[in-house]
Amino acid sequence: MPSSPTHSPLPEPSGPRRRSLLAAAAAAPVLTSIAGAGAARAVDSPDGPRALPGGGDLGPNVIVFDPSTANIQGRLDEIFKQQESAQFGTGRYALLFKPGTYHGLNAQLGFYTSIAGLGLSPDDTTINGDVTVDAGWFDGNATQNFWRSAENLALVPVSGTNRWAVSQAAPFRRMHVRGGLNLAPDGYGWASGGYIADSRIDGTVGPYSQQQWYTRDSSVGGWLNAVWNMVFSGVEGAPAQSFPEPPYTTLETTPVSREKPFLYLDGDEYRVFLPEKRTDARGVSWGNGTPRGTSLPLSGFYVARPGDSAATLNQALEQGLHLLLTPGIYHVDRTVEVKRAGTVVLGLGYATLIPDNGVTALRVADVDGVRLAGFLVDAGPVNSATLVEVGPEGASADHSANPTTVQDVFVRIGGAGPGKATTSLVVNSRHTIVDHTWVWRADHGDGVGWETNRADYGVVVNGDDVLITGLFVEHFNKYDVQWNGERGRTVFFQNEKAYDAPDQAAIQNGSVKGYAAYKVGDDVTEHEGWGMGSYCYYNVNPSIVQHHGFAAPNRSGVRFHGLLVVSLGGQGQYECVINDTGAPTSGTDTVPSKVVQYP
Repeated sequence: MPSSPTHSPLPEPSGPRRRSLLAAAAAAPVLTSIAGAGAARAVDSPDGPRALPGGGDLGPNVIVFDPSTANIQGRLDEIFKQQESAQFGTGRYALLFKPGTYHGLNAQLGFYTSIAGLGLSPDDTTINGDVTVDAGWFDGNATQNFWRSAENLALVPVSGTNRWAVSQAAPFRRMHVRGGLNLAPDGYGWASGGYIADSRIDGTVGPYSQQQWYTRDSSVGGWLNAVWNMVFSGVEGAPAQSFPEPPYTTLETTPVSREKPFLYLDGDEYRVFLPEKRTDARGVSWGNGTPRGTSLPLSGFYVARPGDSAATLNQALEQGLHLLLTPGIYHVDRTVEVKRAGTVVLGLGYATLIPDNGVTALRVADVDGVRLAGFLVDAGPVNSATLVEVGPEGASADHSANPTTVQDVFVRIGGAGPGKATTSLVVNSRHTIVDHTWVWRADHGDGVGWETNRADYGVVVNGDDVLITGLFVEHFNKYDVQWNGERGRTVFFQNEKAYDAPDQAAIQNGSVKGYAAYKVGDDVTEHEGWGMGSYCYYNVNPSIVQHHGFAAPNRSGVRFHGLLVVSLGGQGQYECVINDTGAPTSGTDTVPSKVVQYP
């Protein structure tokens, strides 16, 4: 292992990417909010439900600091102690910093913890210190550092370099690091990230042991190395296109992007900023005066609290309110229905929806400009046919001018307990942008087994002209991604096939050995993907053979750039990369098989 960060190691794990985790820590006690008092909740009357109020208090698990707040470090440490190893716990926290300058802080982030500045620009809120993710809780292995985020802050790292050693579902958005960024844990143990967007890193980014990473619409002072798959779109300072060696896939611009909505303070009033859509974007969206977009007052939002029912959430939406989901867990016994164009559903602190009785958790109508952002959907014990639906079946309206965006919306089946869903995320509406998702059938935790947390399909795209930037989908019983719509595009894909298949017959797909990780429908005539990897680790039955990671019709309009498959430690093998093309993996060496272009 390297002794200094100037060395460029390329470590490759020779065994499982993740290890089973001991029982998660007990649920964290509730912390007291300092956000202030808010509006009373609506109460039903004999004449029917009263109108729900907009705005109000952000609840006990949104912790708001300003530069004069006493003992900020103590509060940060208290929350981290509760959340550090609570991988499947119930604690959810948002740490919000008012504009100003803070000194001498080290905000260590554990599970389900989001940290964010409350300015319009990251530079409005400066921490002379660090926002740190490391892996001491897991013996230096960062491959389970999920579900945490940093957003809208400027950092001046104490050592000159900030450590952000994360894996899936841990976005680093709209950040300004006045120094370098280290993406590996202390000791350079395994890591399986990750995602950066709309951020400026003045110094060098050192991925070190990170297996893969996607960076979008950002600026970096340099990029140190690559292991398997590093993808950049619209990134100033990114390495040049060089896949397969080193495995950099670089697009000069991102075809279409629209940054995630975020909460900010306008004087003493909370508002939500909605960044505008950009075409052929490159570099950050901020830094030259007021950012481009629109702003909504908090009074236009129903500020939801854990314990609110689906009926209450739907009433708020019917009233014309947006939804702000404060941190916590929401059980919904019916589908949350987003029917109005331009509706915002924004979660704080990994607010989590759990569908009861097999319902779909959330459904969006075929309307313009809906924004879903910043929440987790956890499958319930009764099988749901779908968990999230964007547009009804057969949706056909043109949304090119004002697409629906799905950003940092994560889906989990099992892990926190038994969960089942036939299909996790279905996208039917045209022109939808999915920007960073991790759709995960759990391979560890509680309620895990080939049939226990059965989930056949991860993401199914039926709509035309859909773009996904930063697609992470893992461990589904059949296709992880099935893409039936025309003119679909994916920039970056990371996948692992299900670890727990009992035998070859369990994954057999007709005459094909195994279901592809990413399947483009046989009738599709146009599709394109860049920087895409699929890994297998059939630890229950290492004799299993997967024919290919990718399957697509062999047509000139269906194109892929920078594909790879990897057998982790020889636990199962791939025969090909895409269709019948690409060398097989072999032996116990964890060495990717790559295809530069297809066809």
